[in-house]
Amino acid sequence: MSENPLRLAVLTASIRDGRFGPTVGTWFAAHASGHAELEVDHIDLADHPLPPVLSQRPDPAMDEVTRRLDAADAFVVVTPEYNHSFPASLKALIDWHYTQWQAKPVGFVSYGGMGGGLRAVEQLRLVFAELHATTVRDTVSFHNAWDKFGDDGALLDGGAEGAAKGMLDQLVWWAHTLRDARATRPYVG
Repeated sequence: MSENPLRLAVLTASIRDGRFGPTVGTWFAAHASGHAELEVDHIDLADHPLPPVLSQRPDPAMDEVTRRLDAADAFVVVTPEYNHSFPASLKALIDWHYTQWQAKPVGFVSYGGMGGGLRAVEQLRLVFAELHATTVRDTVSFHNAWDKFGDDGALLDGGAEGAAKGMLDQLVWWAHTLRDARATRPYVG
């Protein structure tokens, strides 16, 4: 691990019963942990129930997840595609925060049926742009994801590892660049 590692928050977005997200999120977090420049914090949204009413005032229930988002230098969102979009739980988390996303890079790991979650990612790019975050071009996408992992959660086809490496390399470049920039000059959003 490098002397001053980048802090990567991996967000598993789905909170539905019977969800497949933990399989994909756990695989990706373990893969990212092998990167010499990253310190990984895996945040499963199912472990952080969000307040039901969005407010301008900070909610104490959000303190832990807010602290973890603040500490992150970069994010990877692990998202399914629900009805051609991303989960409401993820939108709620995003909307409860603002400065935590600013001038930081975001990567995506998506999964689903034939579309592999790509429509969810395209919509998320618009949302994160509004929050002054930088999304990286390359993604990891699992089409018919349930066929790509064994019962033990292990990836059955190593092809996704190459995609994950490419996305992480882009994310690391942006994370270093933006962290250095934020240290030199505070972001004005």
